[in-house]
Formats: sequence, structure tokens, C-alpha cells
Amino acid sequence: MSTVIGWKAKYKKWLARVVCSILAVVVILLVLDMIFPFRLTIAYSTIVKDCNGKIMHAYLSSDDKWRLKTELSEVNPLLRKTFLQKEDKWFYYHTGFNPIAAGRALFNNLFYAKRTSGASTITMQVARMSNPKKRTYSNKVVEIWNAIQLEMHYSKDEIFQAYINLIPYGGNIEGIKSAAMIYFQKPPQQLSLAEIVVLTIIPNKPTSLVKPDNYQQLMEQRNKWLLRFHSEKVFDRTIIVDAIGEPLQLKRHSLPKYVPHFCNRIKGMSNEPIIATTLDYKMQEIAQGITSTYAQRMRGINVNNAAVLILDNTNGNVLAYIGSPDYADAANAGQVDGVRAVRSPGSTLKPLLYACAFDKGLLTPQMQIEDVPINVAGYVPENFDQKHNGSVTTEFALINSLNIPAVKTLNDVSINHFVSRLKQAGFESVARNEKQLGLSVILGGCGATLEELSRLYSSFANNGQLRPLNYLQQHCDTSKVQLVSKESAFMLTSILTQLNRPDMPNNFSNTKRSQPVAWKTGTSYGRRDAWCIGYNHRYTIGVWLGNFSGQGVPELTGADMSTPLLISLFNAVEDANKESWMQDKGALALRSVCSTTGKVPGDDCSDKTVDWYIPMVSNYERCMHNRDVAVSPDMKYSYCSGCKPADGNYNTIRCPNISLALTSFYQQQGIAFAKLPAHNPLCTHISTDASPQIISPSAKADYVLAASDSSQLLLQSQAASDVARVYWYIDDMLYKAAAPDERVFFKPHTGNIKITCIDDKGRSSDVTISARNL
Repeated sequence: MSTVIGWKAKYKKWLARVVCSILAVVVILLVLDMIFPFRLTIAYSTIVKDCNGKIMHAYLSSDDKWRLKTELSEVNPLLRKTFLQKEDKWFYYHTGFNPIAAGRALFNNLFYAKRTSGASTITMQVARMSNPKKRTYSNKVVEIWNAIQLEMHYSKDEIFQAYINLIPYGGNIEGIKSAAMIYFQKPPQQLSLAEIVVLTIIPNKPTSLVKPDNYQQLMEQRNKWLLRFHSEKVFDRTIIVDAIGEPLQLKRHSLPKYVPHFCNRIKGMSNEPIIATTLDYKMQEIAQGITSTYAQRMRGINVNNAAVLILDNTNGNVLAYIGSPDYADAANAGQVDGVRAVRSPGSTLKPLLYACAFDKGLLTPQMQIEDVPINVAGYVPENFDQKHNGSVTTEFALINSLNIPAVKTLNDVSINHFVSRLKQAGFESVARNEKQLGLSVILGGCGATLEELSRLYSSFANNGQLRPLNYLQQHCDTSKVQLVSKESAFMLTSILTQLNRPDMPNNFSNTKRSQPVAWKTGTSYGRRDAWCIGYNHRYTIGVWLGNFSGQGVPELTGADMSTPLLISLFNAVEDANKESWMQDKGALALRSVCSTTGKVPGDDCSDKTVDWYIPMVSNYERCMHNRDVAVSPDMKYSYCSGCKPADGNYNTIRCPNISLALTSFYQQQGIAFAKLPAHNPLCTHISTDASPQIISPSAKADYVLAASDSSQLLLQSQAASDVARVYWYIDDMLYKAAAPDERVFFKPHTGNIKITCIDDKGRSSDVTISARNL
């Protein structure tokens, strides 16, 4: 009994010593790990992928290596099994080093001067590759210690992943994915057994085995290992036979460099080694082909650059991105990114302006706007074709991109309100220069990018909701901002989808289309930029044509040049499954309006039409396109309220209630209209309501005169229909009597000049300008 008790006591003491020894070793290891830490830091190359995982572009790592990160999901069982069988069969069982293999290698080195393979485990190789040192026995000990540290901090899968990303393959190529893509032009999961075995052999002599002169040696080594795998019953005989019979096709290829403008931009957005983007490479290829072919034709008229952006309206994803037709075209600045280039937007901002007018209740699609010469606070806009149309509907003004109605509308909406909407829509150049912006902003007098404009139009397709653009899959922003009302967005779309338009491409009516497209064109001053931005239920496409140099081209217009490209792109990328485009009308309703004014019909409105309107928002003013006018019984004279006969000896007639500006326009154009009889010549009452308006020159304008300049300034006015003559005064001295619609010229002197216009009723207006020598 005492013997048993003594044995148990000795066993307990021995066990305690073993446990203490183990704990001591553990503590020592932990302390050493804290004092001499060793962690994996791998500098990967950057890979940019499309939405389907296709590699579009790869970039060298920070240490100039092609080290494409291989994810474990890309390592199929065949690849894993092959590498483990060749390099480290006991990888999942040891703690960093294999003492049996290490002992065998040491024995052979000491007694037979023979280097034995297999001594280094995969973990030890990772330690060596991540921190290279001269191969000595002392450094081997450090390598073993580092391997133990790796096992302490990383899982086996993490260590294996590090291994397949650090294996050298000659030159600056490291890692399975890099080798697979560069040598075989395929991802790791698509490698055959023969190709995998080749990639297990090359690291033994990475510099020499990849040379074409050594391909025979490489093939012999491959087949040797395949036969060894067969003898060890690692793979079936059929697979081995097929692998041995496979020819060796090893050649260094360049990694993909597709969509460079997009990928260069994306690389700066993320620090991740693999960047998954929203771009659809198939759609990109289609758009790139169409754009490049079209741009090649445009070079015949000296238009050398183009840019295209395609967005998914449902989520704000960027699907295609063409910064220029040819990135390598150095002669035409092909590396400039036209999607982000700040250019004059021309008329492309007009839809947003009219949406603001709809939301403020100022206009509806059928409401009339005057397209006649105007002078708004010294600003005298002109239409693109230098013509005027008289009274037009809002719908007509937008479709035909008339400048004068747009400037009048902007003045009514207010620049501050419109600019605030542009800032809300993310127009950065507008935000930077908002204090300098005036009425010309609606005609392209500000900076904008294709990206900003495309995003704006995408909001019209989304019931007025503005979404952020998404470039990265992992950082998709789903936030929304109500830029304009859904009612205004619906009215815009119904206008911009009409087919009877001046910017219709030739033969467009015969073009096969699966869905209607809403679009707007724009041409900048000097014909330097031609825009066309369009959208349907699914996509928004933005097109810009021009020259990055800023050179204008006489033939360059959005309607003639950009619209055909836009329509071609829509026809190419639209889904085969036709989906109904049902925009939300919101509270929008239809009402009967006067065809003459677009207002709520009055008693005299016999000709009516229907129009969209926003209840409780749109203007409810009743139409008064006719008015009562007192005239003499013989219809020779008209009377105002100040000279109307007290005895009632006059008649009352209904006459068109035409504005002064429209009256002057009709007179100048020789358009027949119902004129009022001449005003009572005995009238002593002077009304300022119908004073002539001076259209030219602009009030408070500053004119610079060249020393040899003999040019003259134009005097032009708008007068009431009952005015037969106007009298022009320069510095209070009569200069010339003229007809109200007559164009009068004078040569200015230097200094301040007062210009007065008096009609034959005694009504007057004046402006002051200044002139100075150059």
C-alpha cells in the first residue's frame, strides 16, 4: 500500500513539473513574442473589378510587385490539395515547423552534404518570404521562431492564404493569382492540374524556370511530379494521364488595363487590394465601341473628343464610364477625363429651371411665355437661331430650347432659388462661384460636368429624387433628396419624351426603340461643347462632344452631333424585356385652359385645351386675353380713363390684351394683329403704364471704344400699339424721330451718355450708359 501511495506522489510531482515546464515555455514564448513581435504585412497590388468580378485593371503594389491578392474562395480543392501534397503534407497538424523533416534535412546536410527538400513548412516559408534573410543556420532558427509566432496569431487558412500570395514566380511576379493571370491569362480557380503543378515547381527556381530556354526542363519536372502524385495515389490515373499529355503554354502576358479613366479614379477611392465596382464591363464594351466608332467619324469635322456616362436609375450605380474615345491618344489629350471635365453646360440646365417654375406655381406646360426681344437688368439674351417666335407655350420653349423665355423664367424664379437647387444637386463649380452668377447661368454661363448633369437627369427619372452616384459595391449610398416634386418631374418627362422636336436625329422615327427616351440637348457659346442627356425608366445616359483644347467647331451642336450618339447608345443597352415606364404623377391633375394664354379660362375663352397642373400650387389666374376699350363712335380714336367722354358718347369694344413687348414684336415682324385706334389726340392725361421700353442699349452698360473704332450703337425700343412715332434724345438733345420699330444707330462719345425715348403720347423712359476709350 505504501508503495502505491509513493508512486502516486511521485507521479503528481512529475506531472506538476511537466505542467510548470509547459507553462514556463508558454510564458517565455509570449514574452518573447511581445518583445520581438512578428506580424504579416503584405503589400498587395490593387485590382479593380466590375460588378460581375471581371478584372478590369491591375496596379503594381507599393513595392513595385505584381502581387494580386488571392482570396481563399478562389482556391479550389484541386489547387489546395496539389500545393499541400508537394510542399507540406502535415500543414494542418504541426505548430509551425515539422521536427521530423527538419531533423532529416539537418542530418543530410551534416553527414551527406545533401540538401533535402521539404524541410521548410508552409508556415516557415511564409515567415521567410515576408521577411527575407540570408540562408544560414542561425536565420533558420529565427525562421522557425517566426513560424511559431505566425501559428500563435493566425489560423491555418490565413497562413495558407498568405503563402499563395507570396510565392515568387520570377521577376516582380508574386502569388498564385498574379502567376495565373500573367502566365495563363485565367484566374486561379480555372487552372488545370498540369498548370497548377507548373506553378508549384517554378518557385524552386523562379528566375530561371520561367525562361523559354528552360521550358523543357520545366515540363520534365512537371511530369515527374505528376507521376509521383500517381504513385502516391493523390489523383486518379485518368487525371494524371490528361495532365501529362497537356502541352506547356507558358508565356508572360500583360495584366488587363481596361477603362483607365474609371479605374484610375476608383483607385483613389479605396485602400482595399480588391475594389469591387458597380461598372458593367459588358455594357462598357458596347458603349465604348459605339462611342469610338462615332468619335472617329466626328474627326472629319475636327471634333476630336467625346465622353459618355451611363447610370442605373434604380440605384444610382455607374454602369459605363468613357472619359475619352482613346486613352492612348496623346495628340488629342486622350488621358483627360471628359466625365469630370468642367465645361459650359449650354442649355442642359433648362429642365431644372422649368421644374422650379412648376413647383413655384409660376408655369404649367401650356402656359404662354413671350419669346420677344427683352432687356432684363441690362442683360439682352438672344435665341440660338437669332429668331423670335412671339408668344409660345412653356412646352414649346423647353422643347425648342428657347433662350429668351428661359431668361424671363429665371428672372421670375430668382437666381438665388435656382442656384440653391444647383448646389443641392451637387454642382461644385456653381457652389464655388455662386456670387458671380447672373441670368446667363441658364444659357451655360457656369461650369458643369457630365457627371453632375447625368446625375441631375437621373433624378427626373426617379420622381424628382436625387441619389448619390455609386462607384463601389461596398460603399453604396442609398440616401435620397427630393430635388423637385414628383409632379414637376412627371411634367418634364412628358415634355422631353415628345417626338415632334427640332433636335430629332435623322430617321429616328424609323429607329427600333423598346422604350421612350426623354432627352435635352445643349450647345455652349462658341460651339465648344455639344451635350445630350437622356433617360428612360432604367438608364440615364450623358453624352458630351467637343475638344479638350476648347476649340470651337461651326458644325458642333447638341442636336446635330450628340443626340444621334445618345439614341444609338440607348438602342444598344436597353433591356430586351420591355418594362412599362409608369412615373408617379403625385397630386398632378388635368384642367381646361385657354389656348391663347394657358390660364384658367375666362368668359371670352372659346378655344380651350387641357393642361397638367399641381393643385393648390399652380397659378389660378383667370385668362384676360381680351379687354374693354372705349372708342369714338366712328372708331377713329381710343380713349383712356383720363380722356373718356363724360357724356358717354363712346362705344366699348373688346380688343386683344397684348403686352407692350408683344405689340412691338408684331409691328417689327409685320404680323397682323388687332390694333387699337389711335389714342385721342386731345388727351392731356399721360399714363406711364405704356411708356416705351428701351431694349438697346443696356442700362448702366460700360462700352469700350477703340481709337479707330467707327462702329455705332443701336437704339431700339418697344412701344404700345397706338404709338406712331418715337423721339430719341441723346443727352437731352433731340437726335432723331423714328417709327417705333425702326432701328436707329448713333456714334457714342466718351463719358456718361443719357439716352431718352419719348413716344407721341408724351410717355418716356431713359437709360444711362458710359463709354470710354480702350
